[in-house]
Amino acid sequence: MDTKHNTKIHEDLLHKEVSFDIQGAAFEVRKNFGSGHKESLYQNAFAEELKIRGLAFEREQPINIYSPKTRKVIGLYKPDFIVAGKIIVELKAVEKVPKLFLDQLYDYLRNSEYELGYFINFASPKLYIKRIIYTNDHKYTFRAS
Repeated sequence: MDTKHNTKIHEDLLHKEVSFDIQGAAFEVRKNFGSGHKESLYQNAFAEELKIRGLAFEREQPINIYSPKTRKVIGLYKPDFIVAGKIIVELKAVEKVPKLFLDQLYDYLRNSEYELGYFINFASPKLYIKRIIYTNDHKYTFRAS
């Protein structure tokens, strides 16, 4: 790949600035608290870091989950955080990350209006951050008519 193409991809990164701040907040929490605490402590510390960085967020605010066939709301999901009104963030403190956790976040993105999610695990040997994208142009429910 040429440099021009790589630059274009970097410029087009979905929610680049907010993503950078989310990752920075996670690294700061891990640096300050290590890997041996309960999930609730990491959630509180992460909230504190988001505030320090001036990011708006909501905690455990319900979001609608839509049926891809009927486009009707069929359930609610309460993510740990919605940052800047556009990114879902799920935090965990588990030794190993089961595939189910990542699949759930992927499904929440697929069936909601949100396009970007972060799964962050503080208890793994190294800080685990997984960025998942599912853009609305790939969703039947949210395509522009």
